[in-house]
Amino acid sequence: MTPAKAALYKHFHRLAWLAVALAFGVIVFGAFVRLSNAGLSCPDWPTCYGRATWPRVAHAEADAALTAVRPVEPHKAWREQVHRHIAALLGVLVLALALLAARRRRHGLAQILGAVLPVAAAIPLYMQGHAAAALALAAVGEAILLVAAFRWSNADLARASTITLAVIIFQALLGKWTVTWLLKPIVVMGHLLGGLTTFSLLLWIAWRATGYPIRLADAARLRRWLIVAIAVLGVQIALGGWTSANYAALACGTDFPTCVGRWWPPADFREGFVLWRGIGVDYEGGVLDGASRIAIQLAHRAMAVVAFATLLALAAKLWRTPGMRGWSVSLGALAVAQVALGIANVKLNLPLAVAVAHNAGAALLLFVLVSLLARLRPPAA
Repeated sequence: MTPAKAALYKHFHRLAWLAVALAFGVIVFGAFVRLSNAGLSCPDWPTCYGRATWPRVAHAEADAALTAVRPVEPHKAWREQVHRHIAALLGVLVLALALLAARRRRHGLAQILGAVLPVAAAIPLYMQGHAAAALALAAVGEAILLVAAFRWSNADLARASTITLAVIIFQALLGKWTVTWLLKPIVVMGHLLGGLTTFSLLLWIAWRATGYPIRLADAARLRRWLIVAIAVLGVQIALGGWTSANYAALACGTDFPTCVGRWWPPADFREGFVLWRGIGVDYEGGVLDGASRIAIQLAHRAMAVVAFATLLALAAKLWRTPGMRGWSVSLGALAVAQVALGIANVKLNLPLAVAVAHNAGAALLLFVLVSLLARLRPPAA
């Protein structure tokens, strides 16, 4: 191995931490784009009105077919396209991690590159109007990555890095469908979950590559607690994404803890949780009636109580564990702050800064939980 290659591999963990920081930025900026109603400000993908950047003025020359779909709004278009560029940079970092992690596997580099090439070829194919062929190529690339990942062990993080690459490719597809399927709620929610999944995987990789295990006699039991807490938080995040995607954040008005002046107003849970409504409907602004949106908001509030109780119980468990009080305080403080931000969203009529901070809070809670899951180990033999 050449000195240059040895130095590159030596800094794998630094590249992983850079990807973690960028993933967090993508999540927060993506929330800003969605909550400022800029998600459809570029009606095409991956370009914006046919440009790699975006139109700078409202009367800029652009494809007539695209401007007929949506008039140019430069103050929104830059947000969507900058978000795409940051996400693309994150994709490059994840690809570099996958290549580095797979380098010692037999034909590892060839398998990663053999998966990425059809995915890359799918993009111009899609732009030329061959959507089905592009999707088929992307599916081939994903299949190659998943087969390779599950054939490899994770001793050198090859499996985790390859799965992360597969997730971020699927994230790109969800980003495309968010635009082409006009903010379809199941896609918007999936895009949020995919972003947080990418963040969590990168965080796990970064800690494993860095080391610094936390060795405790009670590590196995705490890890079970952490898995439960992550699962509960994941359900609550999904409900939050569903609430946002269906424009149900203010379904109860500014009432809290009541909803439209009642503890349990009429709510249509069946209609509120229909996941698939077909393609071709413009979901911007939402399509559900008041009772359906109220059902979504009530479900989000009820699950928030469960998630809050779970996180506080885990924080109490950590408090009683020697050497873990700092983690306990961090988890408890973040849980309280997240609940406060959720209440403030309702009482203050969904201010943009508070709503974005609420999304960032979910990512920070995951940071604490996944960090502990990655670092906790039983005592060395």
